[in-house]
Amino acid sequence: QVQLEESGGGLVQAGGSLSLSCAASGSIFSINAMRWYRQAPGKQRELVAELTSGGRTNYADSVKGRFTISRDNAKNRVSLHMNSLRPEDTATYYCNADLRATMSSALRGYWGQGTQVTVSS
Repeated sequence: QVQLEESGGGLVQAGGSLSLSCAASGSIFSINAMRWYRQAPGKQRELVAELTSGGRTNYADSVKGRFTISRDNAKNRVSLHMNSLRPEDTATYYCNADLRATMSSALRGYWGQGTQVTVSS
């Protein structure tokens, strides 16, 4: 069974930095894209950053220039490097991946459990 596991969340001061990591394990044939979402209390889950297998990246306007998504293909891992953090970045961050578990499997999305990021004023 495919499993995504996030790590690296915590409490940081405004202006500080934090790096999140997501490791995909289990039966994985190929990964089409990996993403980071976040959800703050009372708000909708939003896409923060995306990295496709072709190397294209997309970022939410609110994090452009501050966050960087990267992927280690050999380890099926994606990271989110967050700089110049702001209190409004406080949220639960979720790893998401579009992948095929086997060559004959359909492409589908998988989600991690989430990791909390809290930025103090």
